[in-house]
Amino acid sequence: MSNASMHGTTILAVRKGSAVAVGGDGQVSLGNTVVKGDARKVRRLAGGKVIAGFAGATADAFTLLERLEAKLEQYPDQLTRACVELAKDWRTDRYLRRLEAMMIVADKSVTLTLSGVGDVLEPQFGVTGIGSGGDYARSAARALMEETDLSAEEIVKKAMAIAASICVYTNETLTLETISE
Repeated sequence: MSNASMHGTTILAVRKGSAVAVGGDGQVSLGNTVVKGDARKVRRLAGGKVIAGFAGATADAFTLLERLEAKLEQYPDQLTRACVELAKDWRTDRYLRRLEAMMIVADKSVTLTLSGVGDVLEPQFGVTGIGSGGDYARSAARALMEETDLSAEEIVKKAMAIAASICVYTNETLTLETISE
């Protein structure tokens, strides 16, 4: 394979009522070629209590997921604290600092977006998106939240389909995980 830049991934989280849904597409592209169409970029952590979705280099994302899992073991049921501690390490550790990925994580009470520059952001309006089609999916989800009575899961499904119809690095293969009280 060449040095063509890797693109792909749309991850979307919607929190509505007592539920949160996180969805991710399955496309991985290298340059202008689709190399995989059914990648799983959304996973459950902490015994199923946390949902994590990642965008970016796969090996980097798996490294960060492992680190987050360790932080969640260190700070059980404290997702925000675990994420802040991960962000500190990610920003200051010489090895982690080079990782190119972003993550959305959610549990029953909070949704957060994490980046390698130390961001741990709770989204406004209960919607956040990352990756190539993240802005498209987030925009569609915001409109659906305000104009419909759809559930969080239904909003993710519709918004991801809209993103897939706009972003060439997003496909319609959807991995969707939900947590509701």
